[in-house]
This record gives sequence, structure tokens and C-alpha cells, in this order.
Amino acid sequence: LPSGLQPPSPGESTEEAGCQLKISPSTLVVRFGEQIKANCSKPRIGFPYLGWDTAPADSHTTTEDFLVWSLDNVTTWNMTPTCFALSDVGGSCTLKLPLIIYQPPNRVSITLVNTTWPMLEGQQYVLQCTVHNVAPVEKVTVTFYRGQKELAQLKSNITEKSPVNESFNLSIIPCKEHDRTQYWCEAKLELGPAGPQLPPVVKSEKLTTLVQTGPQLVHPVKQQLKDSVKCEVKVNPPSGNSGLGRAPLAKGQTVLQ
Repeated sequence: LPSGLQPPSPGESTEEAGCQLKISPSTLVVRFGEQIKANCSKPRIGFPYLGWDTAPADSHTTTEDFLVWSLDNVTTWNMTPTCFALSDVGGSCTLKLPLIIYQPPNRVSITLVNTTWPMLEGQQYVLQCTVHNVAPVEKVTVTFYRGQKELAQLKSNITEKSPVNESFNLSIIPCKEHDRTQYWCEAKLELGPAGPQLPPVVKSEKLTTLVQTGPQLVHPVKQQLKDSVKCEVKVNPPSGNSGLGRAPLAKGQTVLQ
């Protein structure tokens, strides 16, 4: 870039320059550590200089009508690649490249929170699914299962781009029919149309539950109450998580199972 010319500052007006930049592909999804490449092109007339601002890396410029930006491997989580063109009548235009850098979880685990075995029928317990070292966590959907039955889905609204561990909670009230059934969860990275054709999915181990019924109740009223015990599943997300389901579950909504 000639001396005295700098990439446009953030927030600088681009309308006066009649911006007609084009980036291909329009969105990039890349796994951390892999190669990245994008092309930016400008109109042939009226914009003598074209460049990429890829902070924290250096800027790249050309007088050609297109400029390819590439990295052999992505080594930073916070990047906002921006193509810019400087107008010969003053002003500039910019176009940001939507970029998602992802990392599938190292593992997914499931446990019952603060519980001693066996569980008691009709009591409430909390299943916790922990997704380890995943990025970006806001793109993760966690699904809880009992056997092959889908119970609920949870997402995080944490916007951290680098890998984190995140736990998702689901409240359950087991019935005697659930004795020795298996609970498990899976984490799916849903990265959109530009992402992998098969979204990364990591499953937890299976947790076999032991459900103990209470002592036999002979009083007719008490026996009627015992027989009316409901098996329930309740989305109980910690701070930062919201509940979803095939029919979306609001926070704290109860679903009879």
C-alpha cells in the first residue's frame, strides 16, 4: 500500500464510495489448525487499491481486481478478515468475511448430580451432560436420551469463540419402569450450510440407572397417591443455557414421559 494510505478504520462510511466488493466463498467454516482461503474482487474502475485487513496479521494489498487471502493453518480463534477497497475519488468500502473457526469436543460425559444410588421412584434428580473443550460453544446442541427416546435439547448462549467446557442440566423424576434403563447425551456442532456435510457429533457413555420403589403402602389413600406418581423430564439449564426441543421447551417447562 502506498505511503500514507491505510486500511479504512472501523465504522468509516462506505456509501459514498459505491461499494461493490465481492468475497468468495461468502462464508467460511474452518477447523482450527486447517488451511483457509478466500478471494475478494472489486470493480475494475474507480478503485485503484484492493486489500485484506486480517488483524492481528498484517494487511495485504494489490492494484489488481482481485486478491486471495490464505493461511496454511488457522492458529488464532479471534479473527475478522475484512476486504477493503480505496476509491480514487476519496473514501473507501469494506466487506467482512463471516468466519467460523470450530473444534469438536474432546469428549462428552454424563452424570447424576449429587446423587447416591439407587434413585427413589418419584424423586427429582438432575442429569448433567458436560461437553469438553469445544468451540464455538454457541453452535453446540446437546440432546438427552433415555434409551433411544429423545428427551430434550439444550443450547448455550455463551459467545466465547475459543474452546470451553460447558455443562447442561436436565431434571428427571424416574418411575419404576425406568429401573436399569440407560441415559446418555450427545453434542452436535451445527455449523450451517458452509460447515461440514456431516456435522461433528460426539456421544457420552451410557449411564445405567437403578430405581428403587418405596415400601408397600397398604392404606388405600396412600396407595392411590403412590400409583399417581408421574414420570417427568424438566429442562433445568444453568445460567447461560436455554431449553429447546423438537417442540421448543421454555426454561423450566415440564414434559411428561
